[in-house]
Amino acid sequence: MLQQAAGPAVAWMLRPMTQHEREDIELDLLLEGISRYYGYDFRHYAPASLKRRIWAAIRTEQLASISALQEQVLHDPACMERLLLSLTVNVTTMFRDPEFYRIFREKVVPRLRTYPFIRIWHAGCSTGEEVYSMAILLHEEGLYDRCRIYATDINERVLSKARSGIFDLSTMQEYTQNYLRAGGTRSFSEYYTAAYDHALFNPRLKEQITFSQHNLATDGSFNEFNVVLCRNVLIYFNKQLQERVHNLMYESLGMFGVLGIGRAESMRFTSHEQHYKELHPGERLYQRVV
Repeated sequence: MLQQAAGPAVAWMLRPMTQHEREDIELDLLLEGISRYYGYDFRHYAPASLKRRIWAAIRTEQLASISALQEQVLHDPACMERLLLSLTVNVTTMFRDPEFYRIFREKVVPRLRTYPFIRIWHAGCSTGEEVYSMAILLHEEGLYDRCRIYATDINERVLSKARSGIFDLSTMQEYTQNYLRAGGTRSFSEYYTAAYDHALFNPRLKEQITFSQHNLATDGSFNEFNVVLCRNVLIYFNKQLQERVHNLMYESLGMFGVLGIGRAESMRFTSHEQHYKELHPGERLYQRVV
């Protein structure tokens, strides 16, 4: 019995493991450890992008392998915080894809005027530039005072930056151009005060915003919304996690509510494709109809 049991193990050991196979095992163990110890679940993120970001973190930490990163992460919460910044994509700008905001004014705002109170969920809000963009748009349309915007992200550090409402002054020229192309009706400089190298946005814009931590991979719905925005987030998930998030957004939208996703994302081939009608071709704005 012992000889029979040992035979396959010896035969397996004679076949050297490829670097790719070893890295896949290390990656699985790292993600399992992060999930169990810290509660962040990256196991269903798109693997190619995830692995690139992990190797970038390994180089930053001056380590040699995924296993070495796992040891560091499990024993050093500061390392985990740095890794979290690497794994969560925080690329955003004010009025990103200006045409989206212009169409939102045209197609969605008239619908929102029919509600006595408006709830908006901005999922994966990152450092908050697009949240403030929506606040400015709603202010200009006379709707902001009867809105509540829930801005959520997995990463508490980027949420802290979003809460501050402070951004680099060097980006204001680009943001001004985006604002004008998005249909802005005032002078963009009215919304912030320049101080040294930073732009401090009017605290009035934060009055109707609640910033909170929420993990799309593990957390559930927490309210019923008139609008759900989850733009340029789904592209970093695999099909299984994308489907989970689509279910979550559908459950969170009231009937005739509006869903906004990124240009590179789609409702096609999801289980909810037939539950929406497209409000405008190309801008990925959908209204729930079922």
